[in-house]
Amino acid sequence: MAANTDPESDIDAEGGQHGGVQSVDRALAVLEILARDGHAGVSEIAEEMHIHKSTASRLLGSLVSREMVYQNSERGKYQLGFGILRLASSIPGRLSLVREARPVLESLAEQYKETVNLAVLRSNYAVNVDQAMGPSTLATYDWVGSLTPLHATSSGKVLLAALSADEREQILKETGLPARTPRTFTNRGKLEKQLLDVSRQGYGVAREEFEIGLNSMAVPVYNHVGMVIGAVSISGPAFRFDPEKTPGLVEALKQAGLQISANMGYTRR
Repeated sequence: MAANTDPESDIDAEGGQHGGVQSVDRALAVLEILARDGHAGVSEIAEEMHIHKSTASRLLGSLVSREMVYQNSERGKYQLGFGILRLASSIPGRLSLVREARPVLESLAEQYKETVNLAVLRSNYAVNVDQAMGPSTLATYDWVGSLTPLHATSSGKVLLAALSADEREQILKETGLPARTPRTFTNRGKLEKQLLDVSRQGYGVAREEFEIGLNSMAVPVYNHVGMVIGAVSISGPAFRFDPEKTPGLVEALKQAGLQISANMGYTRR
């Protein structure tokens, strides 16, 4: 029997395991090209993938039928379709912020020997939803479930800084700026100035503002559309822990926040 020389045979054979896997692999490659370039024609795709134009055309046709790809009627180029959005939109709801953050929290706590918390905004407060304890015997307080004031904690300042002016105004109007310690910022103007620093620097700091003897630093966590959905903080006793003077901590904390954000689907722009 003569050898099969049809260049399409490897993807056309019904039930052929090799052909099926190769078809999937090629279809994904097409999607990656369109995601990278924004749009591409049949010839461009075929040339980059080193396949026949008829193969590229059939791959695109299959993707179009599933609404993964659509053809721009004006230029004849192909682009990603709304089917991709439907698939992508189902991912964030299935991701657990606590689950995705946990290994990062533990790694940071182990590296800096202090307590690391994950907080979210709930009912005008920063609520700690997970915690990794540093090995220090002083780091024994369990903050999980604690409601902490936004204006007096590093996590709270990060969450406040991410809000619109109207949203921040509404919250602070309801909560006020009560003093937790003599160091708490109770002047709205001074607090707003600090929130501008948080936005500019990418982190917030609280020095004995929530509790005397406790310092902390926090960074934001983003979701897949770039919205702040939480804050990661590291805290320790003021007599030994000055976050801005701890070598490498600012960058390590920012990287931790970005890692959790990436786990939640965030792509740094």
